[in-house]
Amino acid sequence: MKSKILYLVIATLLLKCVTVAQIPVEIFAGHNKATMDIMFFKYFKNEEGHQSKFLFFNRNRASIDYKMTQKTNLPQFGFTEAISYNHEKLKGFAPVLVASILNRGIYPKIGIQFAKINKDYTVFSWVVAETLNEPNVDFFFLARYTPKFTNKLNLFSQIEFVNAFPTVSQNIFSFTQRFRLGLKINEFQFGTGLDLNQSGRSEMTFTENLGGFLRYEF
Repeated sequence: MKSKILYLVIATLLLKCVTVAQIPVEIFAGHNKATMDIMFFKYFKNEEGHQSKFLFFNRNRASIDYKMTQKTNLPQFGFTEAISYNHEKLKGFAPVLVASILNRGIYPKIGIQFAKINKDYTVFSWVVAETLNEPNVDFFFLARYTPKFTNKLNLFSQIEFVNAFPTVSQNIFSFTQRFRLGLKINEFQFGTGLDLNQSGRSEMTFTENLGGFLRYEF
């Protein structure tokens, strides 16, 4: 518990070093679960106050199962913070350090990231391996496309893959796919969404969560 509190304090201090950013908050109400998701990317400032080569990624996610009891289907949470060094000669690729806090513990990771962030689209991905014993290798991919219809109305579309590949036989595979499709009006985005998950090894468990989302950029 003390290590989690320390990590959250460090993350808060890091945020103070990041340029002021729009922070999108998503509420997703599905037929099995409700989730809240806060995720953004932003570059650190350098000594002159300009954008540096260090990119900060922040992700805070929580879910509540409608079948929750005092002992089963308990709430799930995850905090992910990452720092990457993005040199223009690397053409979007960058070394990245990642730290994830989940219900089951804290997981430091290291690997390679790819990022292309534009006004109308975002492509963000990494392949990272845990630095602990018996590590998992994670593949993360996010693509967002928000073309303009009018001065105030945009399409909002997003796909996301979160995959964990074990390196030892006692760990399980985990594959998650998330889809969002809707409209963007100023700071609001809303529409339909679908979350899929497969986990296991010799036998896989499949779950789905279909519903609607509402996002607001603070």
